[in-house]
Amino acid sequence: MSGSAVNTLFGCASNCHFVSLNSVALPGILKVAAIFFLASYLPTESPAVKSIPTLLLILFSLCPTGTATAQTYHNLLAGDRLDQWSKVNGDPVGDGWKIEDGGVLHLSGKGGNIVTREKYGDFELWFEFRISEKGNSGIKYRVKPYGKRWLGLEYQILDDAAYPKLTRSHLTASLYDLVTPIPQTTRLKPDGEFNVGKIRVKNQRVQHWVNGQLMIDQCLTGPDWREHVAKSKFNNQPEFGENVLGQIMLTDHNSDVWLRNVFVRRLDYRN
Repeated sequence: MSGSAVNTLFGCASNCHFVSLNSVALPGILKVAAIFFLASYLPTESPAVKSIPTLLLILFSLCPTGTATAQTYHNLLAGDRLDQWSKVNGDPVGDGWKIEDGGVLHLSGKGGNIVTREKYGDFELWFEFRISEKGNSGIKYRVKPYGKRWLGLEYQILDDAAYPKLTRSHLTASLYDLVTPIPQTTRLKPDGEFNVGKIRVKNQRVQHWVNGQLMIDQCLTGPDWREHVAKSKFNNQPEFGENVLGQIMLTDHNSDVWLRNVFVRRLDYRN
């Protein structure tokens, strides 16, 4: 699909640059990009969606505020393997985490939390996810040890419908227990379908997205941030969330969760 076709579909401003993909193998150089799936906006029976060989992978730019140094998106499930991940203690990933047909990472049973072997500072992470009935999971980032505990900021993944009375800072795409999502309602896919998530961290500012909907836009420094921390379960952790480097963690909360198309890009903007 051409950039003009995507432009027509989304009605985006002319200064946004689009990239269309015919496979999950991403080119070595990308024009400034942030990530959404066309499938988040169009029904699956749409001819526009059916015309995309990979069905889902349409990337487009978010009208950046600065000049970008080209980076590549890196597949964290490359080769349908988990050798880029480990347990927190460095041991290989346990049997509870398995990559199934179609490159889908499935947590079943008690696999324990797993972390990337590499650390990330400023980055974009995009992924597809679905959760079991009454399920609870999440993706943590900039994870580091606080004493004997490994903690980080968390993109919450939850079966929201199963918990109608839960505080909104614990619902899907929230900054868990810290910041409430901006919209009053979350644009989630029907049960059993994959949602599209995105995390962007740059210059101590974090954004969470789900299915193209901006949920969180929060600075990680200053009085406002410290007030959020003071009112949270992390209030006994000095300077929580203000570290600029850490690992990405997939959490095990005794629920089945499925992830696919997990890509990360290190950011190197000059803003």
